[in-house]
Amino acid sequence: MSLGKLAAILIIGVVAPVLDTTIVNVALDALGRDLHAPVADVQWVVTAYLLALAAAIPLTGWSVARFGGKRMWLCSLALFLAGSALCAVAWNVGALIAFRALQGLGAGLMIPIMQTLLVQAAHGRPLGRLMATISLPALVGPLLGPVIGGLIVGHASWRWVFLVNVPICAAGLLVAWRGMPAALDNRGDAYRLDVTGLLLLSPGLAAGIYGLSQVPARGGAGDVHVLLPLAAFVVLMAGFVWHSLRTPAVPVVDLRLFRSRSFGAATALLFLSGLALFGAMLLLPLYYQQVRGADALTAGLLLVPQGLGSLLVRVGLGGLTERLGARPIVIGCVAITLAGTVPFALGWPEWALALALVVRGFGLTGVLLAVMTSAFEGLERAEVPHASSATRIAQQVGGAVGAAVLAVILQHQGGSAAAFQTTFWWATGFALIALVPAVLLPKSPTPSPAPAPA
Repeated sequence: MSLGKLAAILIIGVVAPVLDTTIVNVALDALGRDLHAPVADVQWVVTAYLLALAAAIPLTGWSVARFGGKRMWLCSLALFLAGSALCAVAWNVGALIAFRALQGLGAGLMIPIMQTLLVQAAHGRPLGRLMATISLPALVGPLLGPVIGGLIVGHASWRWVFLVNVPICAAGLLVAWRGMPAALDNRGDAYRLDVTGLLLLSPGLAAGIYGLSQVPARGGAGDVHVLLPLAAFVVLMAGFVWHSLRTPAVPVVDLRLFRSRSFGAATALLFLSGLALFGAMLLLPLYYQQVRGADALTAGLLLVPQGLGSLLVRVGLGGLTERLGARPIVIGCVAITLAGTVPFALGWPEWALALALVVRGFGLTGVLLAVMTSAFEGLERAEVPHASSATRIAQQVGGAVGAAVLAVILQHQGGSAAAFQTTFWWATGFALIALVPAVLLPKSPTPSPAPAPA
């Protein structure tokens, strides 16, 4: 089948998890009221999802090799569908938290599997246009999610926050089952699961993301509920690094990929872009609600210009990255991101901030597209699943760090308009740091993943 058709099939399925997180965030207040649960318990609706998502990512490479890409795609979609349906009928907050974890398992598998299948199917063709295509849901979802969530919370039961995923997942399952070729289930290169590595990496990631998620609630990083999980994260990750570099078997995520300067720089940039993107996704709605006096739905609508910027950059950037290489594109787009963030730190009027959001969306999306193209350049076919897991982990941890750091800065500044301006200066600094690994990216295009042997 054509690469375009495969991309379309996978994009249909991935829309649901991309929209889900931001929609649920808008509905947390309604969930707490209807389920008679305190804020501390309701927050676990988000935390359980993120922990399960992080724990599932390392399984991607092995599961695709062991069971086949098509089977695992259908399985991950079915998990997310089942979790969504069960969340919609949850009878108390405990049940909802458990079902959200099931959702998270499916979501953690889906995006790395999508990247793996598409990059392998490219068979050595340039990746710029491909990354521009598959990134569309991930870029537009966080911007449409708050709007959809606001509409649901304002006009229907919170249960529709989860029911809206059911028809999307069902359509994704149907088109994947009928349209994806059986050849994607070729399991000739299957290998034994690295159980030791999995037992170190998955709990380590979950501990790290949990610790970071507790930073805002605990008022900083000095609380024992933050320090203990972060200490477990450091110990488990150190153990995983030692194991991964020494094991003669295939590790659950192969760290030897970082010997490639291009891959290492791209992964560092994905961490920083996750930090800048997801950290600001927490900051921007709060800014419009607390400083500009907007309600949840209006705040979501005010963020739409950033989505327009994301769509604009997709026109032609993929081909430009293929011709010029990732380094000049990333450096230019980091500068554009800075230009779109500074107006928030200066407190400009709303019409100017709307234009700034278009610029910011253009720059951030350009960075992500160019970096994802560079991350897979020159890799062998068997290395692609490991690269997909590593890049997804980098973005996930970067997002958790960004949200935690910006929330603590804002909280310590008092939450005033001046506090938001100070926090936006920090967000600007995060974007500026991205210039450091950017100079390590390839100056000119390099070969894409090698085609599969005959």
